[in-house]
Amino acid sequence: MAWIAKQSGTATVERRPEPYLTDSMKTELTERYLPRFETKQGALIPALHMIQHAYTWIPLQAMEEVGAFLELKPSEVIDCASFYEEFHLRPRGEHMIAVCRSIACEFCDHKAITDVCREKLGIEVGETTDDGKFSLVELECLGSCGSAPVALIDEDLHEMLTPATIGAAIDEAMSGKRAAVGVSTSDLS
Repeated sequence: MAWIAKQSGTATVERRPEPYLTDSMKTELTERYLPRFETKQGALIPALHMIQHAYTWIPLQAMEEVGAFLELKPSEVIDCASFYEEFHLRPRGEHMIAVCRSIACEFCDHKAITDVCREKLGIEVGETTDDGKFSLVELECLGSCGSAPVALIDEDLHEMLTPATIGAAIDEAMSGKRAAVGVSTSDLS
């Protein structure tokens, strides 16, 4: 198989006039995170999380700003941001649906859960709906193997899902309501 080179050498970074890495973020990084690490590189992941939390994704301009602040090469920042699947390097939807694909969820047919999500949203894994409301991803592990299959809708964990319960959870999210759907582990005692 031949390698296909990307034209990154001629790529341009879209810029906005105001920085993504705000003064308050720099202050928090300086006071809260930098003292914890021997080198500034140790604060890279917290800085990327901070950017993503504020903007729902990490634009290239933000990566450059983080690199300059932490005295890192842009390549070091983008290597880190592109390595971890929880970082989003493209704009994502208002709502994120993340289906777990760990071995426990695979054993409990996570593919049926993903299929319902794909059908209801009309998108494939890794895509965002045309209206910008929903993005669908699969993650390696959500840490709830005892209640598989599981998925996150925004920050709400939905456990012991079936195709019907994930469909209901998506309907709730589409209507703007936040309701627990599925079975909670506290219901099992």
